[in-house]
Amino acid sequence: MEKQVGRYAQAKQFRRMRKGIKTLKTWLGRVVRDVERRLMEMAEIPMTLVRPLTNACQLLAQKPKDKHKLYSLHEPEVECIAKGKAPQHYEFGVKVGIATTAKDCFVVGARSLPGNPYDGHTLESLLEQVEILVDVNPQHVFADRGFRGVQPPVGIELHLSGKKRLSRALKHWLNRRSNRTRHQPHEGRWPLAAELAER
Repeated sequence: MEKQVGRYAQAKQFRRMRKGIKTLKTWLGRVVRDVERRLMEMAEIPMTLVRPLTNACQLLAQKPKDKHKLYSLHEPEVECIAKGKAPQHYEFGVKVGIATTAKDCFVVGARSLPGNPYDGHTLESLLEQVEILVDVNPQHVFADRGFRGVQPPVGIELHLSGKKRLSRALKHWLNRRSNRTRHQPHEGRWPLAAELAER
């Protein structure tokens, strides 16, 4: 039934989609109430049932415009990330920041960013992790335009893609960053957050 609901949504048959969702919620409500009745007869609630039952109750109670909605029963930490692109408006997952060296493309830092923060607000945490892992203070950071308006830490120069009036060397490093961003192997959402030039 859930696959059929997805097909209705893809075909923009919203009346049938809403009817299918209502049927699924009815089935889920029956299962939840049956489990709750059986748990009342037991002396102690098994710990293996606490999380699935909580997620099922949240799924039944949530509304379309609620914040912090549950999108997946198997991975409750999944979030909805708006892309703003025509072919695919939204993605579901957890945002991850990746820091690589500009010359050899070695990954020197990766940090999960729950809560879907603005890209520019993640720069300091990524640089902090790079310093912890490889004990290097980068002098130059090459990033995409999601980092506009960010004031980098003292002693670090932030270079954004698409910026004009750059030297030939800086344009070379920014072009390398763009090429690797397109070919970065990823699963879910892995934006290339910042790249470090070691000089």
